[in-house]
Amino acid sequence: QVQLVESGGGLVQAGGSLRLSCAASGRTFSSYAMGWFRQAPGKEREFVAVISRSGGSTYYTDSVRGRCTISRDNAKNTVYLQMNSLKPEDTAVYYCAGTRNPWSTDGAEYDYWGQGTQVTVSS
Repeated sequence: QVQLVESGGGLVQAGGSLRLSCAASGRTFSSYAMGWFRQAPGKEREFVAVISRSGGSTYYTDSVRGRCTISRDNAKNTVYLQMNSLKPEDTAVYYCAGTRNPWSTDGAEYDYWGQGTQVTVSS
């Protein structure tokens, strides 16, 4: 069993930055590819970014590519999402999730989810 706890959300002005963190319990963190997803009010959950088990490969949805960076520290059992040049449309609850699959952008393939952290970007 893996428990995930996100932190780092908050209120920021457009153009600002936030760094989200997701701390995982357990000793098998490096066995999971880790993803970030988000869900805005009235919208479906969407994929944001994924990082491979070793951290050597990453992939982003088009709307955040170039503005966000996903990284992980397997020694600290933590995955990060650095978000720069934030826009009001980035406002959402952000979730981290872990999958035993080597790679996935499909939330249905993720086994563990955090409780989410709110990111609000004001214009």
